[in-house]
Amino acid sequence: MHNENWDDMRFVLAVAETGTVSGAARRLGVNHATVLRRVAAFEDRHGVEVFERTSKGYLVRPEYARMMDAARDVGSAVQSVAHLLSGTQAPLVGTVRVSSTDTFCQVVLPRLVEAFHNDVSGVKIALISTNAYSDFSRSHADIALRPAQSLSDDMVGDMAARLGFGIYARPEAPDMWLGMTGQLTRAAAAGWMAENVSADRIVGAADSFMVLAQMARQGLGRVVLPCPVGEATSGLIRLDRPGELPSVPIWVACHVDMAGVSRVAAVRRFLVTGLEARAEALAGHRAR
Repeated sequence: MHNENWDDMRFVLAVAETGTVSGAARRLGVNHATVLRRVAAFEDRHGVEVFERTSKGYLVRPEYARMMDAARDVGSAVQSVAHLLSGTQAPLVGTVRVSSTDTFCQVVLPRLVEAFHNDVSGVKIALISTNAYSDFSRSHADIALRPAQSLSDDMVGDMAARLGFGIYARPEAPDMWLGMTGQLTRAAAAGWMAENVSADRIVGAADSFMVLAQMARQGLGRVVLPCPVGEATSGLIRLDRPGELPSVPIWVACHVDMAGVSRVAAVRRFLVTGLEARAEALAGHRAR
């Protein structure tokens, strides 16, 4: 496909993926009329009607589904080239977006970011706090710092430490528990609770360890927390012994296309080194 055809094709792909012209316009940063014009240009050039216009939006006709798959591959290849070129040409300047959980963004990473900014000039770290996994192929973040058993195939990185969990509560709290909802149901702590705590003993729940820590601080019951969170929350005591609950690897990773970008590599190395230096506290072997 010639370059000029790909330029129209990306408008077609945006409509296919969003299902509407307005959605494609927002994604591409253009107006509604431009999307219609570019889609019409593509269809006229090739003598096809890619979409079925329905009351619910634009649907790709079945005979063009494989063409959409090929277009996605082309889009990914174009983006990969841009990433690789930025890595070979860019000095250590710019902003590196680091996505992590609220646990790390509030308790662990601020100190590391401060140390990085004191040591490295020209590069800024922007933290993205989310308990959901970002779409790194779409460049929503440059680096992922995540507790997880493994990395997906399109990510490369290093296991810097392990995140330990413990049981925390106020000394006077009742022998009841706080549970986990949302993204936290995928956490190792939720698996431990499912095997060790009956549902009738759970009096409340949240989708954030930071929120659970505050609920426990109010004396609602016992809670399983990442050790850095439990140790940092005033009023809570630890009820288990180190090593009794599971731990998970902490990965510092990026999309494979970003591995050669100098500023991303520099931030990754710094974060790995910083986490390694705090490995005992992260694992819960001692207080922070």
